[in-house]
Amino acid sequence: MLRLAGAAPCAAQPDLTGMVMALADELDLNSLLTFAAVAEAGGFTAAAERLGTSKARVSLAVARLEGRLGTTLFSRTTRRVTLTEAGEALQARCVPLLREARAVLAEVAAGEGAELAGTLRLTASVDLATQALAGVVAAFGARHPRLQIELRTSDRVVDLVQEGLDLGLRMGWLRDSTLRATRLGGFDQYVVSSVAYLERHPPPAVPEDLARHAWVALTLLPTPLTWTFVQAGETRSVRMSAALRTDSAATLRALLRHGAGVSVLDQLSAEAGIANGELVRLLPDWQLPRGGIWAVHPPGRHVPAKVRAFIDFCRGMFPPAA
Repeated sequence: MLRLAGAAPCAAQPDLTGMVMALADELDLNSLLTFAAVAEAGGFTAAAERLGTSKARVSLAVARLEGRLGTTLFSRTTRRVTLTEAGEALQARCVPLLREARAVLAEVAAGEGAELAGTLRLTASVDLATQALAGVVAAFGARHPRLQIELRTSDRVVDLVQEGLDLGLRMGWLRDSTLRATRLGGFDQYVVSSVAYLERHPPPAVPEDLARHAWVALTLLPTPLTWTFVQAGETRSVRMSAALRTDSAATLRALLRHGAGVSVLDQLSAEAGIANGELVRLLPDWQLPRGGIWAVHPPGRHVPAKVRAFIDFCRGMFPPAA
């Protein structure tokens, strides 16, 4: 049910062409690495500790880079260090390339087919993680014991590059995005309610009847009150009204089980409740749009071996795409 947005587009930023041309004659990767460390650590002292050098050397490297580019990259005060507009532009373009270069060098050094190691940072919605992904991650981790896996859960889409994440697993419909995506499966959407609710309200016979029911809206969706149903080529769009709303898919499922009303759950979230009798599927002859289960990762020519291996491991673990 969750709609996937790509990484947030950058605001209007300085043209990087001048920066790149300024570095073309005398490219100093160390200065870029130092800049990236300061940007990620949020300060010169923390960056120096991360790089194992002195604060003075870090400051000098950044000053030389700023001089070569002819622009200020950081705003410095006694309390904090923040990126300028030019610094944000440089970070957005260069930091992903540096990460990619590190990954390539690490794989070359390890050799093709080497055992996976390091850290794989994943993100997924809470429901997807608890209902399907947890078992996949556990099995993948058992197969690669030298690999550390960090699974972060959130119902809201995060910026993979900004958060330093390798891969996101999401359910929904992809918007235009700079992220690279692999479709791992698909899911149907069900209109559901509880037996207790249906004892007080007659079940809907056609989609239009839903407008007279107590609808529970999931505010994570862009249009939580408008739904389009299809049956044998006939399309009907229905506008609901909701006195009860939530921003959590797990809370929505709990509200429905307690008889709060009617709503839509994705196939993975609904099937267990339907099987044990807590939920009842309504209007089964009418179809809602089918969604996809996607693996998305930051752009770049090189995809780290750990990411490729996890995506391959996930294939066949989810309901088929069609």
